[in-house]
Amino acid sequence: MAQPPASKPQRIGFLMLPNASMADYAVASEALIRANEIAEKKLYDILTLSLTGETVTFNNRLACPVDLPLGYAPKLDLLFVLADDLDLKLPLDALISGIQAQNPDRLTLVGLGAGSYWMARAGYLHGYRATIHWQEISRFTDEFQDIVVTSNLYEIDRNRHSCAGGAATFDYLLHYLSTQHGADLAGLLCERFSMERIRPSSERQRIPLATRIGNSQPKLTDAVSLMEANIEEPLSTDDIAYYVGVSRRQLERLFKQYLNTVPSKYYLELRLNRARQLLQQTSKSIVQIGLACGFSSGPHFSSSYRNHFNTTPREERAKRLNAPRA
Repeated sequence: MAQPPASKPQRIGFLMLPNASMADYAVASEALIRANEIAEKKLYDILTLSLTGETVTFNNRLACPVDLPLGYAPKLDLLFVLADDLDLKLPLDALISGIQAQNPDRLTLVGLGAGSYWMARAGYLHGYRATIHWQEISRFTDEFQDIVVTSNLYEIDRNRHSCAGGAATFDYLLHYLSTQHGADLAGLLCERFSMERIRPSSERQRIPLATRIGNSQPKLTDAVSLMEANIEEPLSTDDIAYYVGVSRRQLERLFKQYLNTVPSKYYLELRLNRARQLLQQTSKSIVQIGLACGFSSGPHFSSSYRNHFNTTPREERAKRLNAPRA
């Protein structure tokens, strides 16, 4: 339900962490600025912030001077936390104290890109639903068992919001603006940016396969989605064909035509790539990872992994442990 416009502009803070996405900042701030123009009055005041007040470098190496350090910011109505790096050497105490100074029970916190990860590290997502860019979902889920992690474009759970970043940033802003100032303003913004529609929060992030082949082969996309949802206990090719409503031969033909492989090989590579991600990003044991990725024994997992990546799981884990930290 749309809320009546506030009598004074809302104050929006953008906390840029090192290596944050300039694109996410540009999309979010542009949407707010254009909302002011369409309304013909100032609905939003924007402040740029960093933890120390020093200039921040975006992930494209461009510098972003900021207005204030977070700890010196005036009272905010909403604070965006922008991040693109989960391995920063970040002074968490500065992040926590800066948010605490804002009365976090009343403040709306929004994580853009990997921003939700740092909100979680600071302790502000305990018991909430949240999302993050699909590439970081596995690590996010493993590190924070008390958070309900989804693959949706964005999540809104009380005064804790999160967004996958990229194009989903605009979807989130359109939703937020519509709740604040009505659907008409959001619709005009959609037209201004030549957007066909406002995607709902429940829409899943686009999987890489859909990006590669588009939406012209829903049976193939459904088959891959089934594989992705059944990593730990793999389905047979016959079962997958049955569930998506095609014959085994039709399914094999689709995989051959569009992915130049057979379903069983694609499924195996999917499970091995998932295993590689877990080896690189989590502290689970090699046996646990093998079982989580559908391999019935350690030797079977190690042999399959070596045949595909030309290295063993143990060697893969050693690379991660010996890699220099940024």
